[in-house]
Amino acid sequence: MSTPELELLTPRVSVDPTRWPDLASVPGGLRTRVAAVIADRLFRNAAARLDVRVEYPDGTVLGGGGAAGSSNSIDSRILPRMIIRRPESFARRLGRGGLVGFGEAYMAGDWTASDPVAVLTPFAAEIGTLIPLPLRRLRRFVVAAQPTGERNTEENTRSNISRHYDLSNALFETFLDGSMTYSSALFDELPARWDALETSQHRKIDRLLDAADVRAGTRLLEIGTGWGELSVRAAKRGATVRSVTLSTEQQALARRRVAEAGLSDRVQIDLLDYRAVDGEYDAVVSVEMIEAVGYDYWPTYFRTLDRLLRPGGLVALQAITMPHDRMAETRDSYTWIHKYIFPGGLLPSTESIDVITRSLTSLRTVDRLRFGDHYAETLRLWRERFTTHTDRVADLGFDAVFRRMWEFYLAYSEAGFRSGYLDVQQIVFRKEGAR
Repeated sequence: MSTPELELLTPRVSVDPTRWPDLASVPGGLRTRVAAVIADRLFRNAAARLDVRVEYPDGTVLGGGGAAGSSNSIDSRILPRMIIRRPESFARRLGRGGLVGFGEAYMAGDWTASDPVAVLTPFAAEIGTLIPLPLRRLRRFVVAAQPTGERNTEENTRSNISRHYDLSNALFETFLDGSMTYSSALFDELPARWDALETSQHRKIDRLLDAADVRAGTRLLEIGTGWGELSVRAAKRGATVRSVTLSTEQQALARRRVAEAGLSDRVQIDLLDYRAVDGEYDAVVSVEMIEAVGYDYWPTYFRTLDRLLRPGGLVALQAITMPHDRMAETRDSYTWIHKYIFPGGLLPSTESIDVITRSLTSLRTVDRLRFGDHYAETLRLWRERFTTHTDRVADLGFDAVFRRMWEFYLAYSEAGFRSGYLDVQQIVFRKEGAR
């Protein structure tokens, strides 16, 4: 057995109980043990019919559409390997937390994979059918709801945003390209190469600015600053830009980048909730920010866009979307992504956006581009870059559990797009009324 294989089978994950209290000990108690038995049975039944190879320490192998058996019982196809290192811990975390526990089990090293995207993609493709329908109907009784303290009220939103975007600018620099753009690129060709990523991010930004008719003299509002690349490119066109963010780290770096570009007279970057923005604008651009708004506040978000836009003006929105039935079924659930990556958010569906804008605003859709396969490639490049720079990430003070968490986040997201479960769209709206 090669050294890489040995390391795969025995990853050394030291869990700091002060930093990761929910991971430091395996869930216990009678209720958890009972739930673990049920969860283990459900997982094994699901895995047995997927194109994965799930390996247990006792030699049991599942997957490939077959039943459980020895390591020789799976057909000769090369399937992605999911290695269950600690079956009891894995089952207990799964029984206590469902998909939250599934991700926590990876963070803690209860299961591992040399190619987590390949393992997760079949699960993502069948996510709506992995649990039998009668049990899915009991979801709201067994799956935790989002904490009230993480709802995206004006009081909570700043802390929710800070938990992700204020981790460290240096962390994001380890895996983003030179444009520091943290959203899907739009590539000229696929599969994508790292040396094409920055140009492809500019292609995405320029398409949004073109769609919003941003030119010299345009009064542009950007909701969600990122690290300033869109503001810089808009200002270079001669637009006057106001950009708002709730991340102090992003604001500081974006302001510096704007100043270095000599555009401070054209770009204003405010630490401000979108609901508190005033004025009237010719165009509004918002890139992958609606995902952080939260289900209860989508009407407020679109009403705000409507209020701030002049009649005849344009909104260019880039949004990650999910199937409407899954959005409706899971909108109140507390997920691994909520707990560890994006508290308080929810991916919208195309239908939900259309219903809200048509019924509550004067915004009407005039253009739409779907390019989810480009997001899969963007995430692959980020993930490969991140794993290449794990030593640098460690030097920044992020421990092994965090690094596994971040790898799982990028892989989990990529799998969503690879499977077609997730999509990303550029949607353009025009505000009805005279100029």
